[in-house]
Amino acid sequence: MGKLFIILGIVFLIIGIIWTYIGKLPGDISFKKGNFSFHFPIMTSIVISIVLSLIFFILGKFR
Repeated sequence: MGKLFIILGIVFLIIGIIWTYIGKLPGDISFKKGNFSFHFPIMTSIVISIVLSLIFFILGKFR
């Protein structure tokens, strides 16, 4: 269980570093009108979902 938390921590660290440098991806929706702003990261959510699915698939193969 400890190794799993270490691997997940490293993965989240890498995702955080990548997210900092990439920022907003094409396909993310942003609206700004006056005092109201709305941001919905569709493409970012898809990328994170794919990466996490691959990670859990690989971890499942080792179990």
